[in-house]
Amino acid sequence: MAKNDILGASLWDAYSNKVTTLMNNPQHQGEITEEEAESHGNKLIVADFGAESCGDAVRLYWEIDPKDDKIVNSKFKSFGCGTAIASSDVMTELCIGKTVQEAVKITNIDVELALRDDPETPAVPPQKMHCSVMAYDVIKKAAGLYMGVEAESFESEIIVCECARVSLGTLQEVIKLNDLKTVEQITDYTKAGGFCKSCIKPGGHEAREYYLTDILEDTRREMDEEKMKAAADAGGKGDFESMTLVQQIKAIDSEIDDSIRQFLIMDGGDMEVIDIKSSDEYIDVYIRYLGACNGCASSSTGTLYAIESTLKEKLSKKIRVLPI
Repeated sequence: MAKNDILGASLWDAYSNKVTTLMNNPQHQGEITEEEAESHGNKLIVADFGAESCGDAVRLYWEIDPKDDKIVNSKFKSFGCGTAIASSDVMTELCIGKTVQEAVKITNIDVELALRDDPETPAVPPQKMHCSVMAYDVIKKAAGLYMGVEAESFESEIIVCECARVSLGTLQEVIKLNDLKTVEQITDYTKAGGFCKSCIKPGGHEAREYYLTDILEDTRREMDEEKMKAAADAGGKGDFESMTLVQQIKAIDSEIDDSIRQFLIMDGGDMEVIDIKSSDEYIDVYIRYLGACNGCASSSTGTLYAIESTLKEKLSKKIRVLPI
């Protein structure tokens, strides 16, 4: 399959090597017949799931040993693009050797992560990320057929987008893994919000418990808090210089709160960080004294020395504290 058959050649580099290899050479494409499964004393399950709106569909074959419910062989047929073929192939590989009960825990994120060449780089361009979402549904459908129950009975997560069957946990994980910043990016990666659009934001539809706009905002805030905590922790390990300005100010405020501020308040004063300016030689921290500390004789001698010494010890030896 030529790369221009998939999409513009300029985007070809956005595919992982695993994806491009499996597009042309899937390892588990094909079918398992009833006769073949019976000859091994096993049971055959065939499950179909189709996303007609985007032209993708997949048929999943499981050959299951009824003695222990283990999936001893699995194959697939995919009626979609090259990315869907690669995703279906990896999904099938992940099923083999698992029990049916273990297989239903496989998520779309598991499939996408397995397609990556390295853990930090997405396997496919954003506009093709949705092609891995069928795994979630077809696996549960196959498990339901084997166990004689509805596929929905395996549902353990809150489904936010009913049209694309995307769960809250999947959305949160995809936002974090790929540093998504807009609802449009979420739709590119998961197809959530790409159909009836009722899950995007309030208004125009029946009320929902979760909306993409709120999930994005909450998850981004959680990500920022995690970054700030990591940056503050890193400050004590000598990495203060690599922080952003906001992170540096927060790290300084944290050290001041722990070691200095209580003594200033006891004397009727306080202080605040006004600005930070860095050069190759120094990191100048500009502070302003408040209350009784403003104009106090020791504010430019002993107190200043105590503040500067603490910050040098805890954060960086390059720090100079300058009152203004």
